[in-house]
Amino acid sequence: MLAYTYISQNRFQLKDKPKPALADAKDAIVRVTLASVCTSDLHIKHGSVPRAVPGITVGHEMVGVVEEVGAAVKKVKPGDRVAVNVETFCGECFFCKHGYVNNCTDPNGGWALGCRIDGGQAEYVRVPQAEQGLNVIPDGVTDEQALFTGDLLATGFWAAKISEISEDDTVLIIGAGPTGICTLQCVFLKKPKKVIVCEKDAQRRAFVAKNYPWAAILPPEDLEKYIKTNCPSGGADRVIEVGGSDETFRMAWQYARPNAIVTIVALYDGAQTLPFPDMYGKNLTFKTGGVDGCDCDEILRLIAEKKLDTSNLITHTFALSEIDKAYELFENRKDGVIKVAIRP
Repeated sequence: MLAYTYISQNRFQLKDKPKPALADAKDAIVRVTLASVCTSDLHIKHGSVPRAVPGITVGHEMVGVVEEVGAAVKKVKPGDRVAVNVETFCGECFFCKHGYVNNCTDPNGGWALGCRIDGGQAEYVRVPQAEQGLNVIPDGVTDEQALFTGDLLATGFWAAKISEISEDDTVLIIGAGPTGICTLQCVFLKKPKKVIVCEKDAQRRAFVAKNYPWAAILPPEDLEKYIKTNCPSGGADRVIEVGGSDETFRMAWQYARPNAIVTIVALYDGAQTLPFPDMYGKNLTFKTGGVDGCDCDEILRLIAEKKLDTSNLITHTFALSEIDKAYELFENRKDGVIKVAIRP
C-alpha cells in the first residue's frame, strides 16, 4: 500500500509498505477513505517533535471503514464508518479514568498515530486500543464533516470545556487557523457574551468574517484598542491561545483580565517564558497541554445535529499519490488554503 513516510528531518516520502495486520486483540484495521494534513505533521517534518520515529507513516487526522477487528474489540465491527482519534488510550489507567487520556500510561498512550507508530496518510492504518480510538460516524454525516472529529474538533471542544466559559464571559481566541476556527465553533456552543478572534492573516480574517459574523475579528495591531474599549475589566475573561508563536503567547497573558483563565493549546517550535515580574498581580490561571480527546462521540452527535460543521475548512482535495503537492500548498499557505484533504 502507499504510505507517506517520515524519512528524516525535512524529508517525507511516499513509499510502498505492507498492509498493516492486527498485532493485538484490542487492535482494528481501518481502510482510510479521507485523511488530512495537520500543522503537527509539519512540526514532525521540521524536527520539532523529538519523540517522532523516523520510518513511521505520518498522519493522525482520518476517517475510514473498519476492515478487521481483534477479539477484544466490541464497540466497532467490520463495515462501520469511523472517525479515528488522534489519542491512543486504554480507558483503564488512572489518567484515563479521570478523563486525562493524553497521559494514558499504555505504551502507545497519547499521541502515537503518525508520530511514534504508523499513522493514516496511507491506504490502511492499524489502530491500537480501538474500543477507545474509533468512533462510529452517524448516518447522514459525510466523511468531510467527520474528518476533523478526532483532532481539530476534539482540541477545540476540550479547549472550550477546560476554559470554564460562562454566558457572561468575553472570550478571546488568538489564531484563526484550522484549530482556531474549530475552537471558535466549540466556544460558541457555550453562548458567551462576546467572542473576539485575533488573526494576522487577512485571508483568514476574511474567512472568519464571512462564515462566523457573530465574532469580532481583528488584526493584532487593532486588538489593544478594542480590548480597552470593549472589556471594562481590563481584558478578556477567557483567552484561548492557538497561534503558536512567541508573539501570540505574549498576547495571551497580556490581553487577559486579572484573575482570568488562559488556555494554551498551541504547540510551539521553541520554549516559552512566563515573565512573572510583568504578570505579577494579574493572578492568572494557566491551563496547557495536549488534548484529552475523549468527547468524540458527543462531537459526532453535534455534527449530526448540525450544531458543528467544519467541512468548509476543506479548501483543497488531493489524491494520496499527489500528497507532496498537498504538503507544499498547505505549508506555504498558497491559494487561500485552510485545510487539505487526502483521498487514498
